Amino acid sequence: MELRKDFTYSLVVPTSMGLRLTPKDNQPIHCSESFSMYVTSAETNVASISSYLGLRVKALTTFVKDSPIAALIKSNLKSRNIEYEGKEVPQGGPWGYRHQINIADTGFGARGPMVFNDRAGEVGRTLNVKDFDLDRLFGREGVQILHISGLIAALSHETGIFCLELAKAAKKYGTRISFDLNYRASFWKDREDELRNIFSEIASIADILVGNEEDFQLCLGIEGPEAGGKDIASKIESFKGMINRVRKAYPHASVYATTLRQVIDANNHLWGAIMFEGDNWYVVEPREIHVLDRIGGGDAFVGGLLYGILKEWEPEKWVQFGWASGALATTFLTDYAQPTDEEQIWNIWHGNARVKR
Repeated sequence: MELRKDFTYSLVVPTSMGLRLTPKDNQPIHCSESFSMYVTSAETNVASISSYLGLRVKALTTFVKDSPIAALIKSNLKSRNIEYEGKEVPQGGPWGYRHQINIADTGFGARGPMVFNDRAGEVGRTLNVKDFDLDRLFGREGVQILHISGLIAALSHETGIFCLELAKAAKKYGTRISFDLNYRASFWKDREDELRNIFSEIASIADILVGNEEDFQLCLGIEGPEAGGKDIASKIESFKGMINRVRKAYPHASVYATTLRQVIDANNHLWGAIMFEGDNWYVVEPREIHVLDRIGGGDAFVGGLLYGILKEWEPEKWVQFGWASGALATTFLTDYAQPTDEEQIWNIWHGNARVKR
């Protein structure tokens, strides 16, 4: 995949920033009194692989003006080497705007994790292209890859239009577009026709399309294998069939990818991936990984995949680095992986967990 050579930013992500509250000691939400608080968003989870490994990354977002939570978010993004720009929106009083809150436990053993989203009044729902100078960003400054998540595209009518206009502006200036479908049933309720149209239009101009079996079926109407179940390795051919149908419906893209996950219990998964690029299939057969917290693993897979593309490695390494980045993320309590260097991720790929002295 040929990328822009004249650029300021390797990766740009539109996002709605918020907080995650996680019970301590793997306890469930409903009986916990102590919670850890982390800054989070799916899109900056993706961007963190590149930002920690030294590439220049920017988040396009929006903040609640004079909010201490906004100050916390800005400080966190700086610590992750992620630049940001976004409108400061007045709170409008105690019942006005706020940053989203995601309450999620990690699960343990036979007890699966639980996620409870509290997004009333979310300031990110106001994202609007009028608040950003797209000609400056994509034209004069230059961006190699714009990564869009279906979570942002489905957040509100306004954010759907925002993501579509961003994609069109990126395409105009030769920026490659990555689109991770990220279906969420609660976001799509009673909005299926509206969102299917927006998602289809973004997918039609995307260069990199990522999603699991549920994402492709429910976002784009592409037939695929049944979600979940046992023996995920036996479904690889059916996943390839799904990707072939996606390729036929959305032929503009040059990279199509999906993750493979079989949950043995909350702390033990079989984790794999499939990618089609050019005329070639690249398959990571599901391998056992040990999971501290599964949230963010799929985002880190996309982040590692995009990092490999940005580094202009051979395609086989894209999916390998993506797989290992996703495995790394599940060892953190933050939703994002914080790699020290490429070697740490490649050691995961090669199964090298020996102590490094």
